[in-house]
Amino acid sequence: MRRALKTILFLGALLPAAWLVWGIFHESLGVNPAETIQLQTGRWALKFLLITLAVTPVRRLTGWNAIVQYRRMLGLFAFFYATLHFASYIVLDQYFAWGAIVADIAKRPFILMGTLAFLTMMPLAVTSTKGWIRRLGRRWQTLHRLIYLSALCAVVHFAWKVKVIAGDPVIYAGVLAVLLGFRGLWYLRKQTRLLSFAVPSNSSSR
Repeated sequence: MRRALKTILFLGALLPAAWLVWGIFHESLGVNPAETIQLQTGRWALKFLLITLAVTPVRRLTGWNAIVQYRRMLGLFAFFYATLHFASYIVLDQYFAWGAIVADIAKRPFILMGTLAFLTMMPLAVTSTKGWIRRLGRRWQTLHRLIYLSALCAVVHFAWKVKVIAGDPVIYAGVLAVLLGFRGLWYLRKQTRLLSFAVPSNSSSR
């Protein structure tokens, strides 16, 4: 059952990319195919980032522990679409003009934020294997908290790109705020419980 769900999730996550490939060959991506490719790959990278971040809250609220096994795949698909997004910018927008790319990153803040989002996702993708989890030990979890920074940079990148503080940018920012807020509240709850257990022990020792 779990293997079947993983297969369905894998194929479903490939659908946006398949739609773009189909659109390229059928010339149905609009008057500016390059812009459509960049926009859609960026949107799906951000969506998968947020879905990945939602795994832990869903597990804690519902008790569905098995959902954790899908988190790695979701995170890798976020990186997959982010790679396509960044590659389309390099190839279709800048035509491999590396000097112009560096100048563009320095000149336009939204490009800088997008680049930061992609760069912070790279070590997460590289160290997502079981081998790296064993090598890094506790440091693995610390490293993978970079996903919060990646998501924040991606949300800002998208908002600054479209230059409209309404609609999708607000929705993505709101979803991220809720997910980060949940983690903050859960951390405070955990710390409060630890303190409640510590107080009796300290008082008894007196």
